[in-house]
Amino acid sequence: MTAPPRVAVVGATGAVGATMLELLARRGFPASEIVPFASARSAGRVLTNGMTVRGLDEDAVGGFDVAIFSAGATISREWAVRFVAGGAVVVDNSSAFRMDADVPLVVAEVNADELAGAHRGIVANPNCTTMAIMLPLKALHDAFGLTAFVASSYQAAGGAGQAGMDELADQAPTLLARRAQLERDGAAALEGVPHAVHAAPLAFNVVPWLGTEAGDGYSDEEMKMVHESRKILALPALAVTPTCVRVPVMVGHSIQVRATFDREVDLQRARAALEAFAGVVLDDLPTPVKYAGRDEVAVGRIRPDLHDPRSLNLFVVGDNLLKGAALNTVQLAELLHTRGLLGAGSPAVA
Repeated sequence: MTAPPRVAVVGATGAVGATMLELLARRGFPASEIVPFASARSAGRVLTNGMTVRGLDEDAVGGFDVAIFSAGATISREWAVRFVAGGAVVVDNSSAFRMDADVPLVVAEVNADELAGAHRGIVANPNCTTMAIMLPLKALHDAFGLTAFVASSYQAAGGAGQAGMDELADQAPTLLARRAQLERDGAAALEGVPHAVHAAPLAFNVVPWLGTEAGDGYSDEEMKMVHESRKILALPALAVTPTCVRVPVMVGHSIQVRATFDREVDLQRARAALEAFAGVVLDDLPTPVKYAGRDEVAVGRIRPDLHDPRSLNLFVVGDNLLKGAALNTVQLAELLHTRGLLGAGSPAVA
């Protein structure tokens, strides 16, 4: 019988890290010990679950079987290899390793077999928007053969972390007090409303830009959807057209997808494939608020395309902190454990 693993959670005081700790407890992860790590300024802090946060230092990172990271790409690049050297398999939620050819990019329900392939002790979690659409697109790909998709995302403020949600909440009272201006002179209403996280004031607004410039007018957030989808689905020629928009929702990303296939789409068969796929639920009217706090990815507005019988339109909703980040990370840690891929069984040392 496989021994219970010792687990590190790096970035434990952030929104995603805190959710990881909750999920490990809720799902009954069979750990011998769970140790939360964060920055030096958080070291010694006692969390609500009674755990004491440790700072990252060379003497503290050895002897773990698995380390789950949600501390940003800079921390991951510096510390993931140190945990690996100390014996752990790292499951990383940042962008640091996603497109590394030697690092599997895994969605638990979609391509878990990649965990057993040769790698260097690091497994990557996809971007939260990519994550949500991978489940329904994999189900439909298996049925009809995916060749292309157009995705327009409506991403929650929480996608920018706690700071993104705080900025939205802080703006709302100011703009609500300017309701008449919002109706008659929106530019005047927005004047002087501070924003540092989002590209423009987000309360009572939508902002058609998030991320950094990646060339040709696309953001890096949009290009993540392109490159990560191709890698996860093993479809290097997949044609992806992305647009990412920030919306005034606290938690929960929504994505309108027009997917195109090799074969003509049968609507009944498509619905059956989606309904049978693990982690997917069908809902005629899924909204991000309704699915905030839920593990499933919801799919609704499933419609045949008006012009192309090989295309299908669908609306996808998922909690960006759960399935979009923390849940998938914990699921991968669970799979690594149950499949005997930690410690001596890790493909990095096998």
